[in-house]
Amino acid sequence: MRNNDVTSITAERISIPVPAGGAVAGTLRLPDGTARAAVVIHPATAVAERLYTGFGEYLAENGFAVLTYDYRGTGASGSPKANRQLRMRDWMGQDVPATSAWMRDRFPDLPHLAVGHSLGAHAMALNNGLEDLRGFVGVASHAGVTRAIEDRKERFRVGLILSFLGPLTGRLLGAVPGRKLGLGEDMPGAAMLEWSGWSKKPNYFFDDPSMDAARRTAEVKTDALVIGFTDDLWATPGQINAVFSHLVNASVERRTYSPAGHMGFFRRSSREKLWPEVLTWLTEKAGLSPQ
Repeated sequence: MRNNDVTSITAERISIPVPAGGAVAGTLRLPDGTARAAVVIHPATAVAERLYTGFGEYLAENGFAVLTYDYRGTGASGSPKANRQLRMRDWMGQDVPATSAWMRDRFPDLPHLAVGHSLGAHAMALNNGLEDLRGFVGVASHAGVTRAIEDRKERFRVGLILSFLGPLTGRLLGAVPGRKLGLGEDMPGAAMLEWSGWSKKPNYFFDDPSMDAARRTAEVKTDALVIGFTDDLWATPGQINAVFSHLVNASVERRTYSPAGHMGFFRRSSREKLWPEVLTWLTEKAGLSPQ
């Protein structure tokens, strides 16, 4: 695979309108020369776009047009308070399809793929943003059931945030100070309240009748690569399977690596060990030959 310096790619700041209202801010990275395929990186909950910069650059260096972005009400895509009504389902059901459609319109002749981090892969598992997609990668994507966290200290910390501090600040302020709580970016209050509710259910959003998750996941036919890590306290094999076992009509390949944690795959330290394997999978699904 080609391993160029990042000066061989270009980056363009873009704004993508969401039909339901508002817009997401993102970055489109293009290779030096003609792009061979297009990839959208759908972010995790309250995770800033900057985490995906290195991996986005890496894919662009290897011939992909790559879109990274922030969900509405997070990062550069509007203030949490101004978007206080946005729920997690709105990110999955509105932002993810909007960014996917934008990439299809921008690159109509290229094969399209996607990478979803945690919530980003939930969206695709729920059959959002899959139109014309050759395949998608789910990284550390799991059912976020608090009681399923095996580490006692982490279970207490997460329970305190999702059951008390997060909902309290979400209701009082309309937004949750994610940075202060150790969650990442600040986020809309409604998103936290929905996350809190799902985290208490034994089967996460599959136990929320309004999500119709069992039917939606069964309708997915897009190939998926699902990645977990041995030291991830949240996305354990059981919790990953709690989501992706429902993709009964899709070809789902599972891989477990060690160690990288919940965020580590996207850090530059994973460039040599982990990124090439995902690049190879994306390249094959796009029907391209290795460079």
